[in-house]
Amino acid sequence: MNPIQIFGIPKLAELTAGDDLPRLLLDGISRIGIQLQERDILVVTSKAISKVEGRVIDIRGIIPSRFAREIAPLIQKDPRVTELILAESKRIVRMVRGLVITETRHGFICANAGLDQSNIAKNLAVLLPLDPDKSARRIRESIRKKTGVNLAVVVSDTFGRPWREGQTDIAIGVAGLAPLLDYRGKKDRFDNELRVTVIAVADEITSAAELVMGKTKNIPAALIRGIDYASSNAGAHKLVRSPRRDLFR
Repeated sequence: MNPIQIFGIPKLAELTAGDDLPRLLLDGISRIGIQLQERDILVVTSKAISKVEGRVIDIRGIIPSRFAREIAPLIQKDPRVTELILAESKRIVRMVRGLVITETRHGFICANAGLDQSNIAKNLAVLLPLDPDKSARRIRESIRKKTGVNLAVVVSDTFGRPWREGQTDIAIGVAGLAPLLDYRGKKDRFDNELRVTVIAVADEITSAAELVMGKTKNIPAALIRGIDYASSNAGAHKLVRSPRRDLFR
């Protein structure tokens, strides 16, 4: 079994709309002395992608609706930020103790519709990419054209968990690898048939990458090597549980 290696890709220039993110990532990989290999996995934060895709909003230009002004005190947020959260949401799941949980346009259940105001200048807010799977495919294809190397790309974001303390990174965009590993129908070493075990491989990959990226280290991406994954054209939308199977909706 090959060892799993995780390399942080630090010190990218401050990203702005229209930047060639694949090229900047390749430059960063070169600076740390790594040569890309087939079946490497590149994990990129959603914030880095949102910046180059123009998903950064100046809240000073937002005019909050009446509803946003009404609920802003309940969630302890600026009404303009509240309006952005509402605009990015399909529905409000829960508002409690200064927190709003929503379902995003992508189907993600998360705090504040994924809106982020950390590691960004004052009065700015970063929204999730419009289509993280498409973003992952675009980066993967661009790197393949520039280098000839086929790798997998995973877009990461930090989510809380309803039954566990602390946050963890999960995959919100995937290209080139199967996001789920299905063991159903297989036998364990005691010859028991597995009936429900489906592992969220893409989420495990992003959580591992976060260990080197951190939140304050200015490391917006990581290269992972040594994971034996199944290639696939499926995206991270496969990780979103359908309403029919959601036991808590």
